[in-house]
Amino acid sequence: MPRTSAGILLHRRGPAGREVLLGHMGGPFWSRKDDGAWSIPKGEHGPDEDPLAVAHREFAEELGSPVPASDLVPLGQLRASGKVLTIWAAEGDLDAAACTSNTFELEWPPRSGRIQEFPEIDRAAWWGIDDARTKLVRGQVPFLDRLLAAVEGG
Repeated sequence: MPRTSAGILLHRRGPAGREVLLGHMGGPFWSRKDDGAWSIPKGEHGPDEDPLAVAHREFAEELGSPVPASDLVPLGQLRASGKVLTIWAAEGDLDAAACTSNTFELEWPPRSGRIQEFPEIDRAAWWGIDDARTKLVRGQVPFLDRLLAAVEGG
């Protein structure tokens, strides 16, 4: 069975059009990468967990705030990076600079025996759709088109 993950793509109407809130993936592997190193806030879940509940939990854990919206629009599922992602869209606003993430432990440097703690998301930012296409990890980009189709009719 493939691993499953669920998340929420927060969006808002900005001065230049639709914007989405993305998180830059934390840890040493991603620290010097920018394009293709941002993600929709999401997390893995087991077969007995409710994906929508997991999406809410992961949003709060990775951004330090509950989802600032009550109406969510399902954007469906997509297979990416060996996982099946289930994403919902929520229209709302959040101060990206104030976001704080939970952490994970990793042996770093490799084979050093030294365990370090890193944030899952080291920063968050609002991106216009065109820029988000470049910033997002490739497998999540189709959710941008699904978002536009859902909220703007294409």
